[in-house]
Amino acid sequence: MSYDYDLFVIGAGSGGIATARRAAEYGAKVGIAEYDRLGGTCVNRGCIPKKLMVYASHFPTDFDAATGYGWSPVESQLDWSKLMTAVNDEVTRLNGIYQRMLDNSKVEVYRGRAALVDAHTVAVGDQKVTADKILIAVGGKPTKPEGIPGIEHAITSDDIFHLKEQPKHLVVLGGGYIGIEFACILKGLGSEVTLVIRADKILRGFDDDIRTEIQEAMQKHGIRVLNNMTDFAIAKTDTGLQITVKQDGEDAEATIVADAVSLAATGRIPDLESLGIENTAVEVDGGAIAVDKYSQTAEPNIYAVGDCTDRINLTPVAINEGRAFADTHFGNNSRQMSYENIPTAIFTTPEAATVGLTEAEAREQYGEDKIKTYRSRFRPMYYTLPDHDVKTLMKLVVNTDTDQVLGAHMVGDHAGEIIQGVAIAVKMGATKAQFNATVGIHPSSAEEFVTMR
Repeated sequence: MSYDYDLFVIGAGSGGIATARRAAEYGAKVGIAEYDRLGGTCVNRGCIPKKLMVYASHFPTDFDAATGYGWSPVESQLDWSKLMTAVNDEVTRLNGIYQRMLDNSKVEVYRGRAALVDAHTVAVGDQKVTADKILIAVGGKPTKPEGIPGIEHAITSDDIFHLKEQPKHLVVLGGGYIGIEFACILKGLGSEVTLVIRADKILRGFDDDIRTEIQEAMQKHGIRVLNNMTDFAIAKTDTGLQITVKQDGEDAEATIVADAVSLAATGRIPDLESLGIENTAVEVDGGAIAVDKYSQTAEPNIYAVGDCTDRINLTPVAINEGRAFADTHFGNNSRQMSYENIPTAIFTTPEAATVGLTEAEAREQYGEDKIKTYRSRFRPMYYTLPDHDVKTLMKLVVNTDTDQVLGAHMVGDHAGEIIQGVAIAVKMGATKAQFNATVGIHPSSAEEFVTMR
């Protein structure tokens, strides 16, 4: 049977664009549909604009540190409007780059929300196209928790980039990485911030030392953390938003008044709305598209990658999944995505990054007596002259039977940059002895990873 396209991609985010371009490089005829701006969550509402705001939030500390090095004090005020205009202008510039990349790859772009009509047909508005293979790469969307009175008054993490005015007091609901990143950003930019979490600690699933180090640092920097909270309610008043919370096991309630906004940062879910999945054999499991190790759905010619599959929701993972699919089906190079030892960073203040197993995961997998941990906690040289009480934490998790480094974790300046290099060694199965045999770069924080004994 003849089709309009060899491959049609639904969703022009990081994973969808990477797949489309790679398949086109192999000579496939490719179409792609997107109802929003090109680049998906990462470019428009996530990684890029967020990281630019992280940079902006660090300047007050840098200004203060400069006086320790002999610079005169700096008096500076943030122009919120200028910052947000610059951030959104950069996003627009990147949208244009993605358009040119698709044009250069001869990938035809359809503007509109796409829906599956059947296993080989996609409708984009009033237009229908057919394809031999279809890739779903629609990503995820923020979700507001159900059952909280007044939750309609809260904004999501997507909305923070479009606030006309900087919040004077921001209340963040949720202790995941998105919530705590925005808490640190807004605190650094000068807002008062209160973080409300259901658990005892932030960052469930991360290494306990990382969780403790970041939470204590956030509190030291002036972020109010209310933990073990079970009941929330939001009410709109003449003076702003009134947030009422109750701690687990306590009868008394606490009330917080935010000037304008409460940020709901309680997670994201696959964006499967109006996708037409019911017209195919594609299966949904736990709200996400079910796929096998080759990203194939229950419909043999339909595949899915990225956040809509809810495996590991990271931009580089979506890109690698998509390219593996394209290599396999159009490049005569069958391969699958490996999910072991994927590094990730948390752009809080202080920054954190990790690769491999947490200490708890390693002990559960290999046994309590087979794991040894190495830790180093110190004040980086940068902060000695300003006399700032800032610490960096580094940690290695090692299998005592094989001496293999199973996990590396860091909290501190440039953690993401440092762990990226360490991740290569962990991915290759390096041993602690090989770390020890590596000559450190002195003086640097990174050298601690090869000097811990």
